[in-house]
This record gives sequence, C-alpha cells and structure tokens, in this order.
Amino acid sequence: MVFRTLVLKLAAFKPFEKLTKSKLFRPLVKRFVAGEDLDTALKVGEDYVKQGYLVSMDLLGENVATKQEADAETSAYIEMANRIIASPQRDAMNISVKLTALGMDLSDEIAVENYKKILDVCKPHDIFVRADMEASQYCGRTVKIIEQLFANYTNCGTVLQAYLHRTPGDIQTMIGLKARVRIVKGAYLEPDTVAYQIKSKVDEMYVAGAKTLLLDGNYPAIATHDEKIIALIKEFIKQEAIPRERYEFQMIFGVRRDLQEMLLKEGYNVRIYIPYGAAWYPYFSRRLAERPANMLFIAKSLFKK
Repeated sequence: MVFRTLVLKLAAFKPFEKLTKSKLFRPLVKRFVAGEDLDTALKVGEDYVKQGYLVSMDLLGENVATKQEADAETSAYIEMANRIIASPQRDAMNISVKLTALGMDLSDEIAVENYKKILDVCKPHDIFVRADMEASQYCGRTVKIIEQLFANYTNCGTVLQAYLHRTPGDIQTMIGLKARVRIVKGAYLEPDTVAYQIKSKVDEMYVAGAKTLLLDGNYPAIATHDEKIIALIKEFIKQEAIPRERYEFQMIFGVRRDLQEMLLKEGYNVRIYIPYGAAWYPYFSRRLAERPANMLFIAKSLFKK
C-alpha cells in the first residue's frame, strides 16, 4: 500500500507524466493499453473472444470539463457500441464507461442523460454497459444513478471497491436491485476516513464482498490478479457448489496473462478488460501503482544498451 501511495502521488507531477509519454515507457504503455483507436482495440478484443475469452471494451478518458466534451465522449461510446453490435463476436463483448467522461463533474443529470443514450443503443441487443467506479467522491452518486436507471435498464451495473468503508452496504443495495457488480480492491489514493489503508484488511474485505456476491448477487465479476485470493474464491465456489455460469473472473489487458490462461483452461468464464484511447495517462498511472513489478520493468529498461 505504501508503494501504491508513492506512485500515485508521483503520478500527479507533470514531469512524471511527460516522462511516461517518452519512448522509454512506450513498451509498458502498449502492454496495458490496447491501442489509441477503436479499430485497433476492437481487433484486440475480437482476437481474445476467438481464444475463448469474454471482453469488456473501455474508451479511456475521464473528468471532462464541458458539455461539448461530454457529448463527444458519448458519441464515441455510441460508435463503439454500434461497432460491437456489428461484430460477429458481439455476444461475448460488453462495455465499460466512466460517468465523469459523460459529464458527471458538470451534473449528475448530464451524466445520466448521456449514459441513457448509450444504454438505449445497447439494450435491444442485450449488450451490458457497466459504469466504472471512480474516486470516492463519485461513489454514492454512481450507486444512486444505477438505482435510478435499473428499473428501465437492466443492462446497466457498476463496480464496487473493497477498500472503501461503505462498500458492504453498497453490495447489499446492488443485490437488492439485482444489478450486476464487478468487485475490485480499489486503485485511487483515498484518505483513511473513507478507505482501509492496510493491504491485509483490504484483502479481507475483498474476499468477504466477493463471497457475498457469489452467494446472493446477479452474475458478479470477480476482478483480481491476486493468486491467493483467486485460490480462496475457487475453494469457496467449490464448497458452495456455485455453477460456473453464475459468475465470471475479470482481469486487465496485459496483466497476469498466465493467470488469465490458467483460469480459461480450467473452464471458468474469464473476461478481459480492454482499455484504449489517447487519454491513457490516469489509467496507466494506476496500473503502475498496483504492482512494483511494473516499475521494475522500467528500471531495468534504463540500463539496457
């Protein structure tokens, strides 16, 4: 957790952002980001589906400042949706959106209006559109938006972060709705007033939340690259005789491909989160913060001839 905090603080400095856009970081960026355009990313997603994976497509970008920018992001998501609808692999593909990219910083009403436009395109084709969870100040608002929309849009759902103190209550809210949840540990820099700071406690809360969702949730997504947690979850699934069609594992493009392949070979549903777009820096910095090995990769490259 200390390493993650240091990297996230470092990522806020402009010189570090400039460095990550240099040639030095390019191989690592390409590892985590499936291209800067829809054509490239969609091909990556379709190739994963051909291997037997499910995928979730995500256009990177967040915190737009104007209504025009929010409208442009919405149009880009609708283009993505239409391309997925036209794809032979569409039944294995869904979409992740960030509500701040749809105008949430301007108002919840603008974000809801734009989210509904995307949901309207996807609903007749049974394409699920998940609202990604962002920093803690957006959490309650995002949960309320899902509560507001779910009666008419059962193809919406969200993400819950195990490190937030409020998450057990939000899990029960989503279970009551029957809305689909992706559970993650959490990747933002948060104060101890709202989030657990000790890794062992975050892991404990993650496992507890995942178990609750597996027992009572609607097709939860267990999103983790932590081998110990995956082993615990697999043992719980076996003990409770939970059918594999009732849940899926989710992993990020470029992270622990060995685990992705292992779970797929064992017969689990595995969905790969496919991020793309030019606005990749905030996403990329969070990926660096999650694993010391990612920074080690950079350090080694500095000494290559």
